[in-house]
Amino acid sequence: MATTAESGPTPSAGPHEGSPHAAPASAPQPPSHGNTPAPHPSPGKAPVNKLGVAAVVVTVVLWASAFVGIRAVGPSFSPGSLTLGRLAIAAVVLGLVVLPKLRILPKGREWWPILAYGVMWFGGYNVALNAAEHLLDAGTAALLINVNPILVAVMAGLLLKEGFPRWLIIGSLIAFTGVAVIALSSGQRSTADVAGVLLCLLAAVLAAVSVIIQKPVLRKFPAAQATWFGIMVGAVCCLPFSGQLAAELQQAPLPATLGLVYLGIFPTAIAFTTWAYALSLIDAGKLAATTYLVPGTTILISWLVLGEVPTVWGLVGGVICLVGVGLTRRKSR
Repeated sequence: MATTAESGPTPSAGPHEGSPHAAPASAPQPPSHGNTPAPHPSPGKAPVNKLGVAAVVVTVVLWASAFVGIRAVGPSFSPGSLTLGRLAIAAVVLGLVVLPKLRILPKGREWWPILAYGVMWFGGYNVALNAAEHLLDAGTAALLINVNPILVAVMAGLLLKEGFPRWLIIGSLIAFTGVAVIALSSGQRSTADVAGVLLCLLAAVLAAVSVIIQKPVLRKFPAAQATWFGIMVGAVCCLPFSGQLAAELQQAPLPATLGLVYLGIFPTAIAFTTWAYALSLIDAGKLAATTYLVPGTTILISWLVLGEVPTVWGLVGGVICLVGVGLTRRKSR
């Protein structure tokens, strides 16, 4: 699934582990010569910092590992308690970074969007994804969640008046065809898998709506703070699962408990930090495209760690889905 935290005020939003969207800052134009319009310099043409590339790699791998980690600790933790445990750990880790620099708190109506994406994204999204991975393998879950960028684009066209470019429509149709292939292949195996597909799509919708809601918040608050606020809201919403979490922690084997700690620290706190660092060095559009590597990386890690490989039709549907999502990134001439 996975929220995007960064140390600066650069607007950025990420719907799940592996699907953020951010608007790059406009670069100054060089002086024009004669009647020739001044060209816009392309940030992508600048030399890429090697540390920035390393940060991208770390982010993709850690976000992909989250899907595998959720699947691995699933037998020991129920969806709600797993969400609470992960958010609590992430809140502590990110709080160590945010609190020393916290100068402004939201006031009045500024809390409403924070409460909304905190409940839907950090609470509802994670519970739905955790429940889905009780029914689906990690790779299939990652492929389905990666439809989220399309949903964001559609809602941005409707609500933010960004329009519907030709490649957005074409890519969306292709991607949803891929989702249908995955769903049909799951339905041929069991109704439980269909429920898992629906839960993943619910998680994707919750994340996409949250991205739209969060954007105005990021204009006033740094992304790290906006993310931490949302995590705290999500954790509070999941407090009813605290008794369940306490009981399951007592019964969980040590590897499962360590897995829970891993999910809270690495895919959440560290991965969001490395994403923010990379975003400060690399063009945001190109950086966001790297998140489409998450599903394939998830399948590889899942195969190596859990021995899980999606069905052939699941892989075909996933490839179709990723091709469609990739086409939505193209610009109409």
